[in-house]
Amino acid sequence: MKTLVLLLVFLVSLAPPSSAQEAQEYVIGPEDVLDIAVWDNAAVSRTVPVRPDGMISLPLLNDVKAAGLTPSQLRQVLTKALVSYMPTPSVSVIVREVHSYKVTVIGEVKLPGRYELKSQATILDMLAMAGGLSEFAERGRILVFRPNGGSTRRIPFDYDKLTAKSPTKGGDENFCVLPGDVIVVP
Repeated sequence: MKTLVLLLVFLVSLAPPSSAQEAQEYVIGPEDVLDIAVWDNAAVSRTVPVRPDGMISLPLLNDVKAAGLTPSQLRQVLTKALVSYMPTPSVSVIVREVHSYKVTVIGEVKLPGRYELKSQATILDMLAMAGGLSEFAERGRILVFRPNGGSTRRIPFDYDKLTAKSPTKGGDENFCVLPGDVIVVP
């Protein structure tokens, strides 16, 4: 019975993100491809890539900042900007292709590299995508480097604590990675 309880605790720690995490609206990033549709105006409607500088180019508006905004925020920006050219613009923003969600895994893994994701992933998901840890990996010293404005946040991750048979109080979590994260396995 004790083994079953420990197994259930371990499986819960590996569960997919909660509904609160899933409820977060997608944030547009560089290299994403967007469909911008302006009702009854084919000249402005088009499919556009988000450039590395985070901008998109549209007729009449020229360059508009898209990266860092949600689709609904970008829709509001475009609607406000188009009011100068048409009385009541009705704008739709659809994310056609996601290319900005990239996470890098380097160090003592079997397949180091930069991975493009299409949905949320946890640190264990990323280690699995990288082929797992090598035999020389220092499992207790894994670090996630996360861009945080102008600085970088270091988040320690102890693989052994997470996968231990008996969970420790305050042990590491199988947290979700974010675009731009770099996982270093020493």
